[in-house]
Amino acid sequence: MIDQSIFKAYDIRGIYPTQLNEELAYGIAQAYCKFLNPKTVALGFDVRISSPSLFEAAKQGLLDHGVNVIDIGMISTDMLYFAVANFGYDGGIIISASHNPKEYNGLKLTREKAIPISGDTGILDIKDSVAAGYEYKAMEPGKVTSKNITEYYIQKCLSFVDVSKIKPLKVVANAMFGTALANVAHMKLPIQLTELNENPNGNFPKGQPDPLQKQNQQETIELVKKEHPDFGVAWDADADRCFFFDENGRFIYPYYVSALFSEYFCQKEPGAVVVHDIRLKWAIEDKVKAAGGRTVAIKAGRAYFNPEMIKQNAMFASETSGHYYFRDFFSSDNGLIPFLLMLQIVSQSGKKVSELFDEYFENYPVSGEVNTKAADQSQVAPLLENIEKHFAINKDFLIDKTDGVSIETKQWRANVRGSNTEPLIRLNVEARSLKDLEQGTEEVLRFIG
Repeated sequence: MIDQSIFKAYDIRGIYPTQLNEELAYGIAQAYCKFLNPKTVALGFDVRISSPSLFEAAKQGLLDHGVNVIDIGMISTDMLYFAVANFGYDGGIIISASHNPKEYNGLKLTREKAIPISGDTGILDIKDSVAAGYEYKAMEPGKVTSKNITEYYIQKCLSFVDVSKIKPLKVVANAMFGTALANVAHMKLPIQLTELNENPNGNFPKGQPDPLQKQNQQETIELVKKEHPDFGVAWDADADRCFFFDENGRFIYPYYVSALFSEYFCQKEPGAVVVHDIRLKWAIEDKVKAAGGRTVAIKAGRAYFNPEMIKQNAMFASETSGHYYFRDFFSSDNGLIPFLLMLQIVSQSGKKVSELFDEYFENYPVSGEVNTKAADQSQVAPLLENIEKHFAINKDFLIDKTDGVSIETKQWRANVRGSNTEPLIRLNVEARSLKDLEQGTEEVLRFIG
């Protein structure tokens, strides 16, 4: 009996080996083949201890179905997207649980051109096939080819900047025991790196590998204050999200980085379209409008961003969780390109990183993501419905249901949504002043309870 809760909105994720094991990984790979009918699939894995054995099981599931496998080894998640789109494979799978604690693992699935397979576009079909015990063995099994894609991937990332314009900056860099710094080392950049947790280690000895959580930022902050670099950077374990700290150790919200990059791309391409999630938006909208571009606000999640970027021919897109998407990276997200862009922007601006972001902290204060635990997932929808009813009574509040419930006044706006992977209520608030921020956050939290 499989635990069907592991089939999420964006991927498949569960605790190893109780919720997800080798037998199930084999079955998912088989069901993926039934759903997609691919001829050649790229397959990789992250740094987790359970990933190699799950990789082998998934590989066997693909081969038995008659599908050829391109073994791309231990990779970052964005390297899978690159492999599929750049080399024209029919699909791709990475064994990964992203930034989840070490006991988790999972599978992220794509089809051709690195288009994501999500709960809306195939994961539920795959779940049904697995639950029904689907199994197939082709008359002729597939073949395995090993391919080292690192240099191809590095060259693609480097194409976003002019390395000759990057100054010899000093940077504190935290890989969170993932693969990010291994890729940076291949780039031979003219910078001085002070590295943290640079060696891949799936045991994640310092806890959950997610730099967005405040407790995971402290180590980077302390080293920045000690070393006095130009800025700090950290990645999550699968290296598809990138986070920054200024030269004083101040954590820079991805929202502010998104606004800076949005302005950068609109200045490069007049009239450019920028896609962003609905959680926080004022700073992005203001910067893009001033630069002559256009914004499109959508629901959070790669499953929505990739198709919308293609539809809009958007040059850049971002999520407040630290995902940055690029039209010229196959409309997919990437964790290394933001680092390169920051190096170039800082080098050319002649400003300190704190000076680049002070205006955002002053003019667009935010709460940061505030998470409230729910007893279980079933409690989330009724709470969102009650929040909508409560605030809709007052005509001063504008309500938007693009993703969860967004509440907007002239002084502050808040987005409340359920997590797609955990029983959590996620709250993000932005405001025109710190006083307004405090008022808005308290008002919504009081109702959440």
